[in-house]
Amino acid sequence: MESVEIKLSPGLHGLACICLFGLIVLSVGWELWWAPLRPGGSLMALKAVPLLFAVSGVLRRRLYTLQWVSMLSLLYLMEGVVRAWSDTALVSAALAGLEILLSLGLYLGAILYVRPAKRAARHG
Repeated sequence: MESVEIKLSPGLHGLACICLFGLIVLSVGWELWWAPLRPGGSLMALKAVPLLFAVSGVLRRRLYTLQWVSMLSLLYLMEGVVRAWSDTALVSAALAGLEILLSLGLYLGAILYVRPAKRAARHG
């Protein structure tokens, strides 16, 4: 049985990392300072907590972590779409657009980074 070398893209990993950190900063900044639901900030900033659990695994390129964080990113995508559609404040709608971009970037970066390894495991 011969070993197969798996080529994982450092660019896709970088995209996933940048978007993960961007989502964390956006989630906290949006709900505490830039356009909070209530003046003075809201507990919605806690939506960043699940992302914090992924930081170590994503930085270490752990495939399992990249898989589950890609699925988690879809929740942030849904929130961004809903708030872009429903928020009347221009700043909040713009932040929702940024959340859409960052969550899509995280999803695509993570899922496409993992794909060659999953394909090799299936055929190997």
